[in-house]
Amino acid sequence: MTLDVTLPIDIAGIHKLLPHRYPFLLVDRVVEFEAGKRVLCYKNVSVNEHFFQGHFPDHPVMPGVLVIEALAQAGGILSHLSRGICYDGTLSYLVKVDAAKFSRMVEPGDRLDLEVTIRREIRNMTMYSGVARVDGEQAACADIVCAEVKR
Repeated sequence: MTLDVTLPIDIAGIHKLLPHRYPFLLVDRVVEFEAGKRVLCYKNVSVNEHFFQGHFPDHPVMPGVLVIEALAQAGGILSHLSRGICYDGTLSYLVKVDAAKFSRMVEPGDRLDLEVTIRREIRNMTMYSGVARVDGEQAACADIVCAEVKR
């Protein structure tokens, strides 16, 4: 199924692009997109997130690995939008994370801005560069490699 890209893309549109669902879908909105180049997505961080129950009960902080996962999901959205296709059953697996850096804690009430660019594509593998920001301040960054595998 082909896509008609009209921004912003809401959660119903994101469900057409990614296989992830609650509690592991970490992208709420797509607000900017340049085919084959970059995407900007939002994740609204609520105190109701399941991971805050244990991380940490008296000082809730979004786990850094989930910030990286959110960047990877934004990368998946970028790839699907760039091809102009909906999720087709192909799964994208995280293969490698390089140069990950955590600069700021992400807390309830924050809006995580996920900016991802495609650095390189080879066969079924894509290398992304991602930066997560809160209020314009970098919270995390990483280079991410994902491999697509047909189910």
